[in-house]
Amino acid sequence: MVAGTFLMTTQDGITKWLTADFHAGEILFYRGLWMFPVLGILIHLNGGVRTLRLNQPVGVLLRGVAALVASGAVTIALIRLPLAETTALIFVAPLLLTASSPFLLGESVGWQRWAAVIVGFMGVLVMIRPGADGFDGWVVFALLAALGAASRDILTRRLGSRDSATTVIFYTSVVALLAGAVTLPFGTHWPDLEQWGLLMAGGILVTFAHLLVVKALQLAAGAAVAPLKYLSLVWSALISFLVWGYIPGPMKLAGAALVVSAGLFILYRESKVKYR
Repeated sequence: MVAGTFLMTTQDGITKWLTADFHAGEILFYRGLWMFPVLGILIHLNGGVRTLRLNQPVGVLLRGVAALVASGAVTIALIRLPLAETTALIFVAPLLLTASSPFLLGESVGWQRWAAVIVGFMGVLVMIRPGADGFDGWVVFALLAALGAASRDILTRRLGSRDSATTVIFYTSVVALLAGAVTLPFGTHWPDLEQWGLLMAGGILVTFAHLLVVKALQLAAGAAVAPLKYLSLVWSALISFLVWGYIPGPMKLAGAALVVSAGLFILYRESKVKYR
C-alpha cells in the first residue's frame, strides 16, 4: 500500500503535467496503451491467458466503471486544481462510504462515526470555501473522483481474491482504454517523443500502483492497510512543491487536517467494531 500510494501520486503528477496539452480522454487512451505490455508480462507470469477467465464478471465490470469515474474525474480536476488540493479532496471517499453504508449496505453507523463524517465534511467546506471569492467549481470533479474511488475500493473488497489482482486490473484497463478511445474523435493530436515518454511512464506507474493496492486489499484487512493511503497527501505535497512551487494556504491545510482526522477516526472505529 505504501508503494502503491507513491506510484499513484507520482502518476497523478505526470497526469497534471500532461493536462496542459491533452484532454482527459486522450490521457486515458494514450496512457492506457502502455498499461498492456506490463499487464501482458504479468499475465504470462501468472499462468497465461486462462487467468483472464472471470469468476465474477459483473463485479469486475462494475469495479472497472467505478475506477474509470475516479480516474477520469481526477484527470479533469487536475486541469485546474493543484495536485495537493485534489489529493486531499479525494480523501472524502471514506466519509462517503460511511455516510452511504446504512442505505446501500445495510450497515449500522454509530453516533461517533456520524460525528466524524460531519467533521470531515466541515473540513471539505473549509478547503473549498463555497460562496467565497476563491471558490473554484472544478472541485466538483475532485469530489466525483472521491465517489468513484470509494465505490472502486468497496467493490475490490467484495471481489476478494476469487479473481486475481492482475485479472481485475486488466479488465479495469480495458474499460479505461475504450472510454478514452470514444473521446478521440472530439479532438486529439499525436504526442511528441517527450510526451510519449511521460505517457509511457504514467501507464506503467498506474498499472503497478493499482496492482499493489488491489493486492494489499486482498492480503490484509482494510483497517490495517487503508490508513496508509493517507501517505498520498505527503507525496502530493512534495511533488506540488518541487514541480510547481505550490504551498497550500492555512485554510487548505486546516481543512485537509479535518478530513484526514475524520477518515482515520472512522477507520479506527470500524476496526474496533469489526474485531470486537
